[in-house]
Amino acid sequence: MSRPVEKNKIYEVEIIDLNHRGQGVAKLDNFAIFVNNGIPGDIVKVKIVQVKKNYGVGELIEIVKPSENRVEPVSTVANECGGCQIQNIKYDVQLEMKKNKVANDIKRIGKLEDVLIHDTIGMKEPFRYRNKGAFPVGEQKGKVVIGPYKRGTHEIIDTNRCIIQHEAADKVIELLREYMEKYNIKPYDETTGKGIIRHVMTRVAFKTGDLMVIIVTNGKDLPHKKALVKLLKDNLENLKSIVQNINSRRTNVILGPKNRTIYGEDKIVDYIDDLKFNISPQSFFQVNPVQTEILYNKALEYADLKGDEVVFDIYCGIGTISLFLARKAKYVYGIEVVKQAIIDARENAETNGIHNVEFYDGTAEEVFPKLYKQGIKADVVVLDPPRKGCDESVLDTIVQMQPKKVVYVSCNPSTLARDLKYLDENGYKTQEIQPVDMFPHTTHVETVVLIEKK
Repeated sequence: MSRPVEKNKIYEVEIIDLNHRGQGVAKLDNFAIFVNNGIPGDIVKVKIVQVKKNYGVGELIEIVKPSENRVEPVSTVANECGGCQIQNIKYDVQLEMKKNKVANDIKRIGKLEDVLIHDTIGMKEPFRYRNKGAFPVGEQKGKVVIGPYKRGTHEIIDTNRCIIQHEAADKVIELLREYMEKYNIKPYDETTGKGIIRHVMTRVAFKTGDLMVIIVTNGKDLPHKKALVKLLKDNLENLKSIVQNINSRRTNVILGPKNRTIYGEDKIVDYIDDLKFNISPQSFFQVNPVQTEILYNKALEYADLKGDEVVFDIYCGIGTISLFLARKAKYVYGIEVVKQAIIDARENAETNGIHNVEFYDGTAEEVFPKLYKQGIKADVVVLDPPRKGCDESVLDTIVQMQPKKVVYVSCNPSTLARDLKYLDENGYKTQEIQPVDMFPHTTHVETVVLIEKK
């Protein structure tokens, strides 16, 4: 089959869409070309760098005519970085695009027509919103480099400033670089498996200001540990914890199984609304605390609890939504596959004096049907699954149980649409969807959905 483009040749194209990775999409004779940093409305010259069976990949050479929605990114590395794919698009247009993405998937995949989809709730200040940063550490030309990966690669972009992270992350990167250069501490090398420091992580509690710094090492050795602790203590405000995490496996997973607290506390404290949460290095905690409150309050509004309902919170994590619900419900059952998350959830319930909640560890597809067979029924089911969506046995159990309402929190519109179609075909109706921008300047969109029994 002949294709309308050849490798290393330059073509002028119009960007007509974005794909899920945030690449601009152009078409030549119906053949798709994906272009990093191209945005809808741009007319650009691209050099073809890859030709596949059904698509090509082009490198942006020149913007012939910019889109009216194009802006200059705030970050100097935005065009290379894999973290913010759409920082070059006006923020109000980003919000509109996210709503359209949800609407298109609901219609195309879910085959649902008459669903009310609200405008995306954005942020007044869509920068510095992340409470958790994780940066790989490496070496280039004999120099220590710390920063995000270049888009689609494991090449580190050396950086001093990440404008979606809390400002504390910038300071920690600067201090770690200073320590490594002064004491000649070698970064980890992915290809050889040698070197000491692999990653640096920061966790910041937005409500209390508590800061935790996590240094991920390739083994137990961390030379000049006392000097590192002193450097961080002397230069960081609200530093509550320094943890050495040991990860000697040849893996892309950032954190290893073993933590050593080398200064301060094992955990930091943060709040969502007036609920208190203890956060350890491995704890799952929503990364955008401002939008999390909006998201959870919307889920609570859709659940519309009067005080006598039994609720299932499936994929409950450390119990954040469960505890929100428990204050308004008769009883809440939370299910989560990660054992440590369930330990954290029980501790969080105890910390907040909430006793009308019970947590089970195990897969949702095993535990949920089992509890239903034991006679536990719910009036409301809340779902907050990973990107792959719900297992069919979970949806099937909902259909058998017949709760009055299902509230679905999703981070992936396409798997959400698939699951809503299943529920729609089995006695439920999707009433309304509220997109929330949890991750400004990225292609990701979070949604809260109200589903009622027909």
